[in-house]
Amino acid sequence: MDDAVKQVLAPHAPSRDDLTHRQLQSFLDEARRFDNPPPTAVVHPVDFNSLDGALEAGEEGLIEPLLIGPRNKIEAVAEEGGLSLKGVTIIDVEHSHAAAEEAVRLARCGEVHALMKGSLGTSELLGAVVDRQKGLRTERRLSHVFVLDVPSYHKPLLVSDAAINIAPDLMAKKDILQNVIDCAQALGVSQPKAALLSAVEKVKANMQSTLDAAALCKMVDRHQITGAIVDGPLAFDNAISLEAAKAKGIDSPIPGDADILLVPDLESGNILAKQLQYLAGASAAGIVMGARVPLVLTSRAAKPLERLSSCAVAVLVAHQMGRL
Repeated sequence: MDDAVKQVLAPHAPSRDDLTHRQLQSFLDEARRFDNPPPTAVVHPVDFNSLDGALEAGEEGLIEPLLIGPRNKIEAVAEEGGLSLKGVTIIDVEHSHAAAEEAVRLARCGEVHALMKGSLGTSELLGAVVDRQKGLRTERRLSHVFVLDVPSYHKPLLVSDAAINIAPDLMAKKDILQNVIDCAQALGVSQPKAALLSAVEKVKANMQSTLDAAALCKMVDRHQITGAIVDGPLAFDNAISLEAAKAKGIDSPIPGDADILLVPDLESGNILAKQLQYLAGASAAGIVMGARVPLVLTSRAAKPLERLSSCAVAVLVAHQMGRL
């Protein structure tokens, strides 16, 4: 096969390593403008990735990390990985469960303004956060937000919920939508545009996601949900492509300009977010909303930029909540 034919057949999208994610970088720049980095409890950072990510965020001036976990394990990981713990506070506790409880206690007391997941299960950390007596619960359900920098899209794209609520009902979706709206506003989008995703754009009695979308839109009309322009149900193509929406006769301000994609359930959201990451070269920050403080929640496979930008998003959310 000659070079000309290879050029035609080759994928046109740049590789992940060649991409510059300026949208996430802008969040880093914005978060650095605060004079005092927020004290952040890093929960059980006893593997290299979680410890390195926390220390790098501290070096970048994004957060002031407080490492909570068994001191001997943290120091062993640092020594093995060539990481410096100079000037970093370590709160020595026996195990991961104790680390989660201590982090939550510090947040309740106002001594830390964000939490960052280390090397422990998400359910273990969230279990301490939602404890009815000692946790960080609010009137809202917790939900996860992916903040995606997709090279082929003209602005950040927020996808929720793809990590916590498996099959949310209508009232859970109400909280999820309000949480992601609040997150978008913290990132500087004063009136985000939210698309409520389904497989079709019409309300169908036998498709629950379309009924939920219609009800959520009416909740917006009645000011039960505030701060955004919301429309749905919309299929993914109708939310992202103005041309696709026009072809189907959809008259809406959302198509081609969505800031938020509210997914029907965790499975569809997780698949969507990871498709954008691994097939479209997106990078993603991850944060949990709905608690008294933001929670940085990143995948074990997260790249350094994704870990740093997750911290930056948490800083901006903390500022919006009046924590800074």
